[in-house]
Amino acid sequence: MQQWLFDLRSRKFILLLVFFLILTSLAYAKIIASLDNGMENYVHSLGNNTMIDLAMQIFTETGWILYLIIISFILLVKKDTRRLGLVLLLAIIVGSMLSAYLRCYIGYEAPTLKFEGVHLSLKYAADVGVPCTIDGSFPAGHTVRTTIFAFVLGFALSKRFPRGCYLLWIYPILVSISRVYLMEQFPLDLVGGALLGLLVANIVSKILKLELIFANQKPNS
Repeated sequence: MQQWLFDLRSRKFILLLVFFLILTSLAYAKIIASLDNGMENYVHSLGNNTMIDLAMQIFTETGWILYLIIISFILLVKKDTRRLGLVLLLAIIVGSMLSAYLRCYIGYEAPTLKFEGVHLSLKYAADVGVPCTIDGSFPAGHTVRTTIFAFVLGFALSKRFPRGCYLLWIYPILVSISRVYLMEQFPLDLVGGALLGLLVANIVSKILKLELIFANQKPNS
């Protein structure tokens, strides 16, 4: 089985943490804000393709926390997938809260230009509530949640589908691209969100012993 989980003292986990802290420092100091602003002007010129505009809004909507929590509860109530559902639920809640607090206090400004393409007839759902004003965009909450989802579900499927499980990573990639396309996030926000999602998923999975979901499975013949 592919080793998805890192030991919390391993070199890989520490590198992930260091990279995330470096990006967090860059966001707090706004060192590369000018590069993001240049990207903002370029992305703003890409809209007005009806099919792409609508598809990007659908991808973004699927990253809302409520949908992922519903999936977690469905897994939680079934005996065979209870541990998987618990890990997924707790990781998504923790990751969403952490990203919300970080956006509060880092204050990395979101894109100022607004998406001017074709809009779906729905309002974007609110993110998790925290006792502070969320006026920043780093790290991207949608990317945090969808990265956790792909990591945990990918781990669960890695034994039965050792190659196919990687297709789940298309989901956070598409959601992340949609966030930039819709002028909601910068690329820096997405990278920070992916790193935070991986860190939270690893920590929660280790604490709740996600690998035990394979304990009662028969080895492949």
